[in-house]
Amino acid sequence: MGPLSREAWTQRLGAFRASPSAFLAGAEGEDLGHDLLSDLRSEKLSEQTKVSLLTLSLEYSDKLWPDAPAAEAAATSLLDTLILLPSKPSALRRLLLLAATTVLVSGGALGPTSGASCRLLPLLLGLASGRDMGRSFGSASEQRHLQATACECLGELERCKPGLLACSLATLRSLLGQTGPIQPVSLLLALVLHNTLVVPSRAAAGAGLQGLLVARVSSVGNCSWDWTGVEGQDAHLQPQAPSWPTAEEKHGFPLLEPSPEEARELKAAVAQLLDTSYLLTPVAQAQLLWLLGWALRGLRGQPPVLFKPQLVRLLGTAQLTLLHSVLALKAAFGEALFTAQDEALLLRRLTLVAQHPALPSPTHLFYLQCLLRFPENCPLGPEGEEAAPLLLGPQLCQGLMPSLLHDPMVLLARLHLLCLVCADTEEEEKDQVQSPQGYLQELMAGLQQRAALDGGPQALATLCFQASYLIARCLPGQPIVRTSLIHGLAQLYRARPSLAPHFVDLLDQVSPELREPLRAVLQQEVVARPGKNESLCWHLQMLAKVAEEDARGATLSFLQAAAVHCTDWGLQQALLRVCRALLRTGVGDGLADLLQVLARQLEDADGRDHARLYYILFSHLSSPKLGVALGPSPAAPALASSLVAENQGFASTLMVQETPAPIRLHVGPQKAKGPLLSLPLQVEAVEEPVYCLELRFRVEGQLYDPLEAVHIPCLCPGRPASLLYLPLRPRRPAPARLHVQALYTTPAGLTCHAHLPPLSVNFADLFLPFPQLPKGSEVCFFDDLWNSCLPKGVESRMWCPLGPQGLETLVSQHLEPFVVVAQPPTTYLIAIRLPPDSMLLLRLQAAQVDGVPVALRTDNWAVLPLVGDYLRGLAAC
Repeated sequence: MGPLSREAWTQRLGAFRASPSAFLAGAEGEDLGHDLLSDLRSEKLSEQTKVSLLTLSLEYSDKLWPDAPAAEAAATSLLDTLILLPSKPSALRRLLLLAATTVLVSGGALGPTSGASCRLLPLLLGLASGRDMGRSFGSASEQRHLQATACECLGELERCKPGLLACSLATLRSLLGQTGPIQPVSLLLALVLHNTLVVPSRAAAGAGLQGLLVARVSSVGNCSWDWTGVEGQDAHLQPQAPSWPTAEEKHGFPLLEPSPEEARELKAAVAQLLDTSYLLTPVAQAQLLWLLGWALRGLRGQPPVLFKPQLVRLLGTAQLTLLHSVLALKAAFGEALFTAQDEALLLRRLTLVAQHPALPSPTHLFYLQCLLRFPENCPLGPEGEEAAPLLLGPQLCQGLMPSLLHDPMVLLARLHLLCLVCADTEEEEKDQVQSPQGYLQELMAGLQQRAALDGGPQALATLCFQASYLIARCLPGQPIVRTSLIHGLAQLYRARPSLAPHFVDLLDQVSPELREPLRAVLQQEVVARPGKNESLCWHLQMLAKVAEEDARGATLSFLQAAAVHCTDWGLQQALLRVCRALLRTGVGDGLADLLQVLARQLEDADGRDHARLYYILFSHLSSPKLGVALGPSPAAPALASSLVAENQGFASTLMVQETPAPIRLHVGPQKAKGPLLSLPLQVEAVEEPVYCLELRFRVEGQLYDPLEAVHIPCLCPGRPASLLYLPLRPRRPAPARLHVQALYTTPAGLTCHAHLPPLSVNFADLFLPFPQLPKGSEVCFFDDLWNSCLPKGVESRMWCPLGPQGLETLVSQHLEPFVVVAQPPTTYLIAIRLPPDSMLLLRLQAAQVDGVPVALRTDNWAVLPLVGDYLRGLAAC
């Protein structure tokens, strides 16, 4: 079969990229790699199409040629294609070099027995050396452009086989003084030198470091490739960002002691690289410093003075990558490279730059993280302990104080730094307001005040608790700060009990020094609140976490008062969780009477069963065994009681278990009927029958009155229930989201509950028609409604696009039940009731091809944005 056309290849490559695995598994996938290599030599395909083929081979070489024999054959074919290219300039040469290298590496064919490897390595080294490789590689000027690509390919091979190019150190070193690209040659030489020092395989081969650095530069064809040192190594890529090895990473690399001659040549090579580093890009400079710094760190008797001249240039850099490299060098060599004056200068510069008001948030965070993790020459604390730098006192840190106006991440980073400064600063009794501790307390008071705003954004509350955790972790030994924090958190809970989940998470994370006093204060706040308001569920959730034997009288009194108001299943379960927590702590007096009352009076059968079970366990088990029985571990040992079955499944039959949703629930077709608003629901079982199904609904916010539960006796798969209608009682005409919880019984007799995806009540779902009017009175009725809207209401005009459908079709599909007067196809008068007591009137007149002008009046101005969105969306329906 001849070569494919450009269109055929475009279609084939598109199908492959859509699903590579599926394409290769099909009939066309078997010959894709072969056809690609064959058509690269076709003169009928344009160079742009061949570029697309080579790009695909670079991205998916492991899928096109997955094993070593296939990769070997593919690399050989790519090299042959490179040789056969005409001498005219071509963009294919660079891609062919990259593709041959990628295929050998990804297919695992790189090795001494690979003919393609033995052809590719001298070719790459010759191109990297700037030698004339013949007319097959274009003119001499084009070969110079291939020098950078050859260095990239050699670097990739060296990363996969560390030490492979060690015998070429002298050749690469000689390239620094020649004309040509400096950056790729410098990075390649630094990588080879780094691997030679870190993976000292040359010593076993009898070649010293001096011999590798000053060996006579041989011709490319005579260069020998020693594979003995790299065979059996796991191919791995070194990190590209400046990063120093951990203790575990350094364990496998022994420290080397070069001879004086080797040390002299090594210093000369490193100095040669560093002297030309200013010509490199900032990212390349950072990588070069990392490679050389890590390599020299493992040599005995090699002071890092070679880096000293670079510090004069780099200490004032504005490039973040270079600044990170400077800090990495400081962490590696410490006072051997950085004097006390250097350390003070660097710290002061970081502090001043971090205060710049025009810094973008990521850059601001970078400087703050540099201060938080500043590598000191002589840290006082143990290694790994978090502390502020010694030179960063309150005066220098004055401009880095956090503010409520800062971005949340920046605020937390500055707060972290402030906490570290407070940990090292003695508290000043006379001038507490101006001290770091005083500023910290004022900041937390502001955060707590913002978080306490009723209905405020959740992000403000989250930020407040993140800051609280940060202070609790960094300042566990500051009693004044701890007392102020506990007092502020107690006030926050008093103002906004709905943040109870955040308090529970905070109690789980903080140390006992803060947890115990905060728990006691929160328990006092809960039991002091009345038990009948809307915050009862949050109080019960908090009490289940903080309830202890202390203040048990007040706790039981609160529970007894709250039991009267626990009328729904969720509140009853929350109340029983508090009883369970009290049983585990050993509170007995008065709790037995409460459990008996609950077992008789709770409306929900499941709640009565729970209360009865807790009372039986409390009556027959001692405190230690009771704590085991009610503990969180599912593998609790068997209890020595005749009331407890030997198998461990008794709890599952009595407890309501949370399971994945066994049903599907969605909103059915809406029909505007009757004077009352309802939402049609369609319910169906997924896999097995569901019995005694109860659907409970909760509306976000206070938009609607509480919704009644919907009960279904039985629901079987394949037989969906008839359409159900959920009555809605909006407090104002607005869309809403309904959270749905299902309580049901399985065929095995277990009681389970599940959370279903929320349902959306759209603005159009709230539309209700006016009562049927006598014939002939429609126009007068509409005019009376139209005039009654003003002056208290509002009038507006807008353009309603029609799209491909006409006005008559749009009205019949969406607004037919609400039409009062119709004069098709151009004029319609529409009246809509919006519960609880609003109305919306529309005049659609003088319809045009692409839209219709709409005049509207309503007695509720708040619905205008909703009406606009609804009308504009009709054309897209």
